[in-house]
Amino acid sequence: MRLQHVSIPFPGDGHERARAFYGGVLGLREKQAPAAFGPGQVIWYDTGPDELELHLFVDVEEANPRQHFALVVDDADALRARLEEAGVETADAEPIENRPRFYCRDPFGNRIELTTILGPYR
Repeated sequence: MRLQHVSIPFPGDGHERARAFYGGVLGLREKQAPAAFGPGQVIWYDTGPDELELHLFVDVEEANPRQHFALVVDDADALRARLEEAGVETADAEPIENRPRFYCRDPFGNRIELTTILGPYR
């Protein structure tokens, strides 16, 4: 068994902001979503070679303040600097050995953990 995708909400008028953040700032590659969802209802992204996907769906619910998903990145410090340069507020996470990490929120309040895996943790 393995995780295939994570779905998070965004408001119906947030398509440009979603693409600017997830595609522009984070650098994820957008992929075509199935036509069954109808135009403008979802935005899908590839998150790497393991076929894990991130699905954004139109919803008016507010994000849960602690609920989050995590993305593994090559260099958490470099990405944090790029996010802050783009005006995205970041926050420290509780330290975990061999897992430099931090949090940010997307333009809609969804919490994201960004981490680099350097080795095993205890």
